[in-house]
Amino acid sequence: MSNTITSTNYNFPGQTNVYKGKVREVYSLENELLVMIATDRLSAFDVIMPKGIPYKGQILNQIATKMMKATEDLVPNWLTATPDPNVAVGKKCEPFKVEMVIRGYLSGHAAREYKAGKRLLCGVPMPEGMKENDKFPEPIITPATKAEKGDHDEDISREDILKRGIVTEADYVILEKYTRALFQRGTEIAADRGLILVDTKYEFGKTASGEIVLIDEIHTPDSSRYFYAEGYQERQDKDESQKQLSKEFVRQWLISNGFQGLEGQQIPEMTDAYVESVSERYIELYENITGEKFIKADIDDIDERIEQNVLNFLGNS
Repeated sequence: MSNTITSTNYNFPGQTNVYKGKVREVYSLENELLVMIATDRLSAFDVIMPKGIPYKGQILNQIATKMMKATEDLVPNWLTATPDPNVAVGKKCEPFKVEMVIRGYLSGHAAREYKAGKRLLCGVPMPEGMKENDKFPEPIITPATKAEKGDHDEDISREDILKRGIVTEADYVILEKYTRALFQRGTEIAADRGLILVDTKYEFGKTASGEIVLIDEIHTPDSSRYFYAEGYQERQDKDESQKQLSKEFVRQWLISNGFQGLEGQQIPEMTDAYVESVSERYIELYENITGEKFIKADIDDIDERIEQNVLNFLGNS
């Protein structure tokens, strides 16, 4: 089994704090600088799986940085450098405590809610007579509150966000505008690759100077769902499942093995063969989403490689 990175414990010069998320570990440094490391951890239903996935961190980091560069003319972002395949460095921000989820199609969580009879999601109406994976007349924004570690993200309406003072109205208007602009650009990029960007989430933060910027990942298979465009309508007409490019295949595997992150449920065993198959699937996702061949980084000692590359960057910056 290939070497993976599932946890880090660095002590960089000027380090002031470390935050460990579900997949990324963020090192705060002096001078308002952040070093974000994409680990090979796999999270589904807000639960971290027991084994790392080879190259997953590299894949997510490289897709996210490519997509940030492809959208920086629309929306400012936090990124300044990528000194290692698994590492992004950028401006320190105060994150907004909401995730901006935008959906072009009735899929995933929205489809599960719809099937349960709900026609309102985060205060946004969903039309009658839709079937799973149908396109919405217009993309809908269905925000979620950012979960504290270990908790599930929760749906929340625009009205509740403003009423509870989670985000000011002036800032929220900008978040909505940026979300729609990013989704439109992501849709165009996906179409060029023969893909449909089904839904995605964006996270934003505020810099020390008060500028709202895009943070975290963007248009990756962990934060987004993609369908293959070819045959989409035919599959819908025949009531067949759509051919997907997203982490949904992991969720479906877990569901079929009796796991949805609920209390008392046991994570199914991830054999080496299954882990390898997930890694291969992520490489396929990378190549389809970016249109480029994936080049595997040296993973003989990822810990050492990351540390050296970050130290070299900090020493030269």
